[in-house]
Amino acid sequence: MFTKILIANRGEIAVRIIRACKEMGAASVAVYSEADRETLHTALADESICIGPASASDSYLNAERIISAALATGAAAIHPGYGFLSENRDFAELCEKNGIAFIGPSAATMKSLSDKAESKKLMKEAGLPVIPGTEALSGVEEALKEAEDIGYPVMLKARSGGGGRGIRVIHDREELQKAYATAEAESKAAFGDGALYLEKYIYPARHIEVQILADESGQVLCLGERDCSVQRRHQKLIEESPSPAVSDAQREGLIALVREAVPKIGYVGAGTLEFLLDPQGNFWFMEMNLRLQVEHGVTEMLTGVDLVKWQIRTAAGIALKQKQEEISMTGSCIECRINARSTGKITALHIPGGPFVRFDTYLVQGVEITPFYDSLLGKLIVYAGTREEAVRKMKAALCELVIEGVETNLEEQLALVGEAEFSDGTYDLRFMESR
Repeated sequence: MFTKILIANRGEIAVRIIRACKEMGAASVAVYSEADRETLHTALADESICIGPASASDSYLNAERIISAALATGAAAIHPGYGFLSENRDFAELCEKNGIAFIGPSAATMKSLSDKAESKKLMKEAGLPVIPGTEALSGVEEALKEAEDIGYPVMLKARSGGGGRGIRVIHDREELQKAYATAEAESKAAFGDGALYLEKYIYPARHIEVQILADESGQVLCLGERDCSVQRRHQKLIEESPSPAVSDAQREGLIALVREAVPKIGYVGAGTLEFLLDPQGNFWFMEMNLRLQVEHGVTEMLTGVDLVKWQIRTAAGIALKQKQEEISMTGSCIECRINARSTGKITALHIPGGPFVRFDTYLVQGVEITPFYDSLLGKLIVYAGTREEAVRKMKAALCELVIEGVETNLEEQLALVGEAEFSDGTYDLRFMESR
């Protein structure tokens, strides 16, 4: 096992990883920007080191400064969390060159899977049903030709996109001509890569993702699916596991497909395969996330498997201990993302309690919410024996959660879980369109 781990992130995910390190007996190193000097993750870590000013490009996205911090503190490994450098193959390669373990897939694996068009090709070869689409496009003329072959509507997507960004729904030839150059420029600015590709727009649909853990021996654990269909502009708001739209037979079939496909691509660590579920009950592979997901806690609460610890262990070469048949997926787990809608200082904070209620956050009273980073304040997660009980528990927990000093989306989340479509589990990706 690693004796010291540097966490190259901030906020609630840095806090989550530091706590896992403490429980595993590994020393932790926090890095922070000047804006995060007084935040919780810097206080919880065994060591903390400033890596630059508030701007993410000068701190949390500055690979050289993070590597220097790891070398200066003697960290054996770096955990990137999610976002920032978590899926950056150049950073993973830089870790390898400096003799530091990267807690995530290898740079070579990232190279083949981070290109979304290439990853679909690999997964198709591995036996997964893949959404019809293209590889990286050479320009608008090729896009127009391919769109005609696929059939409108289509999705125009950034090859290196993530977090719901770099996606456009295109309904006709004229719209594609107008959108292509803008999408290319935005992709270049956001991801450093202007390459785009097309895929068939499957609609209506549900967004279903499958959580896996894989070790170096090729063993793969599939920890069930999460339903992430409550989204606004491709940004997830509520997640749950298991999905109310997936039958036991569908789940068994999907798990079998995923467990057969993942060893063929040589993946090691925690990862998530994302699918669209169409009205006919077909699953279509979209992409694979090569990191811990924001919503990993939903799966942890449902299965009892600590994904952060096992992500660290598999990176250290430790084999998975559990067998697939030992993974329990009984009950229901729901997560609401709590986001800030303004900046300011937290003046009052009350976190709900009770059995099987969890709030992953970095908030403490007096902390300053700044405009420099993601608006996520925390993730409220509940578990119950039935979905009906989990919905009631979530309503109660949302009513009990108090965050004062900044505007939040608490009231909206309470309204959403009270909607009939959510309560009865019939919602899909159209759920937020009229809200």
